[in-house]
Amino acid sequence: MISMREIVFDTETTGTDHENGDRMVEIGCIEMIDRVMTGRTYHCYFNPERAMDPGAERVHGLGDAFLKDKPRFNEKARELLEFIGDDKLVAHNAMFDFGFLNMELDRCGQPTVDYARMVDTLAIARKKHPGAKASLDALCSRYGIDRSHRVKHGALLDAELLAQLYIELTGGRQIGLGLAADADEAAANTRTAPSLLPTGPMRPPRHHAPTEVELARHQAFVAGIEGSLWSSGRARV
Repeated sequence: MISMREIVFDTETTGTDHENGDRMVEIGCIEMIDRVMTGRTYHCYFNPERAMDPGAERVHGLGDAFLKDKPRFNEKARELLEFIGDDKLVAHNAMFDFGFLNMELDRCGQPTVDYARMVDTLAIARKKHPGAKASLDALCSRYGIDRSHRVKHGALLDAELLAQLYIELTGGRQIGLGLAADADEAAANTRTAPSLLPTGPMRPPRHHAPTEVELARHQAFVAGIEGSLWSSGRARV
């Protein structure tokens, strides 16, 4: 069976408009195989080479002083592309994250990511729960996903929350349980049934033919029974 690899990712930026100079400052990626997190991640901060918008800094807490010594995106682009490979990319409000990712890739002359690879959990949630709040926070509350350890937004932390949400939205947990059950059943069917044949040493058959003394005693016993079948000659052989 071919495994399905997907990358759940999130970005943090200097603002909301990549077409007018905003830049990516953080990306966090989570690898999933068959809707199960493998533990492999990719995480990096970037120097955006521009000032941080105060509103954006209030959201993620990443300021100019923290980012000034971080690598530029072009220094890490190939490393990032190697991690994400050619697999599906899952994001919440994915057009925003794809827009920033492709802008950064294009700026440094790297191939952009095909939008056909995009999986948008916001669109999935709106279809599944029409009219309900569909922010990451609201959906985590709906599905009981613990986010108490998050104080501010962070790309890797939000990607981890999103991976859990993606599993819930797509029924991935039930799919995983079904696959495990199938595997257990297949394993059970391949086990050799326990043998019912004796495994110890074979004993020779015992002879039970009566002795002359035993026959004489039996005849005397039967003769003492009044009206017995044996003494009247009516016994069937």
